[in-house]
Amino acid sequence: MTVPTRRTPSAKRRRYGFDLRSTALFFVLLAVVVSALGLAARVAAGAVERHPAWVFALVVTGVAGCLGLRRRMRVAGVARRAAAALDEAAREAAEELETVTVPPQRTSVEAAVDYDALTPEEFEEAVAALCERDGCSGVEVVGGAGDLGADVMAATPDGRRIVIQCKHYNESHRVGSQDMQRFGGTCFTVHGADVAVLVSTSDFTAPALEYAEQCGIVCVDRATLETWTDGTGPLPWEAAPGGGAGGWETTAAES
Repeated sequence: MTVPTRRTPSAKRRRYGFDLRSTALFFVLLAVVVSALGLAARVAAGAVERHPAWVFALVVTGVAGCLGLRRRMRVAGVARRAAAALDEAAREAAEELETVTVPPQRTSVEAAVDYDALTPEEFEEAVAALCERDGCSGVEVVGGAGDLGADVMAATPDGRRIVIQCKHYNESHRVGSQDMQRFGGTCFTVHGADVAVLVSTSDFTAPALEYAEQCGIVCVDRATLETWTDGTGPLPWEAAPGGGAGGWETTAAES
């Protein structure tokens, strides 16, 4: 004879079954919460009745504190954005400064040059170095056989083409009108000079200076060369027509 087995309820069914203890605990806690809220409401109502001004002040203080906190957060955000913008502007300014080209400054580094001790070729190199020192670009020494009167060529800082002839003469050998005429016949027509300069370690005769003035050639004698060298005198291209320096006076010995 088969004995029927008694089926027991599954764990799943027991989980969702009615639990009297849990239900009672829930209602007790709910009653405590409701009682606490009611007590708080009665205390608040009593405080409003007894001290309405204090309650109003507390409410205003709380609202102001919330608004102040929000404003401080907004100001902090604006300050952070401003600091980031300033930092970016500083970086851009630093990059711009790195790319700025500082114009060359005149110095007197060549003031101790003894031009009498130089060879004619070294004198041409020295004049070219002066041009480069004072801001000329593309400076070339082209003197030599067949130079047609041009010893140094360059571009002035304002973009004009300058052609220079160098005469390394001793004190007793002055630049005469024939020297000036030979240079004047090629400096403009052959070399395309905007500024023509004849530099000498000596002086110029009066006829040479007269011819130079008629042709617009700048004459640099020994005294003017020394002031150019030590940085106290005008630059040759400034004394040329249109150079803005009003020219200079060159001392000439009588012919």
